[in-house]
Amino acid sequence: MSLAVFDIDGVVADVRHRLHHLHRHKAWGAFFEAAHADSLLAVGARLVRELADRHEIVWLTGRPEWLRGVTREWLTEHALPGTELHMRPDGDYRPARVYKLDVLGGLASREIAAFVDDDREVIDAALDAGVPAVLADWVPRDDALRDAQEREGRT
Repeated sequence: MSLAVFDIDGVVADVRHRLHHLHRHKAWGAFFEAAHADSLLAVGARLVRELADRHEIVWLTGRPEWLRGVTREWLTEHALPGTELHMRPDGDYRPARVYKLDVLGGLASREIAAFVDDDREVIDAALDAGVPAVLADWVPRDDALRDAQEREGRT
């Protein structure tokens, strides 16, 4: 079965309630510790469930590895399909486009039918590498989150 690969934050999880932790002092611990309270983005959840009928769902997030338990619980709580979860290794601060393209390359032995992410730089890198990719544009992207993903390699 081919894969449909999904990011979490900004695609199925609404992180807007915790962005204030990044605006002034970059309180990373507080930002990530609030992840359990993310609400579900209905449009992203619908897309995941639709594609799960035809593809194996794989999660690829820039969240740090230490947040794995919270992330698994959140996915289960919201009845989202898919058990394979790729998370950023602790101490890995590469830009999101570099980290995620590396993981996508490791998945290349299986057919990737779709990759969905909210980061335009990540989508452009995937498309340049020949991975079919779709920009999740249903939540406006915050500048602090863009910097976190692309400059600081934090999510």
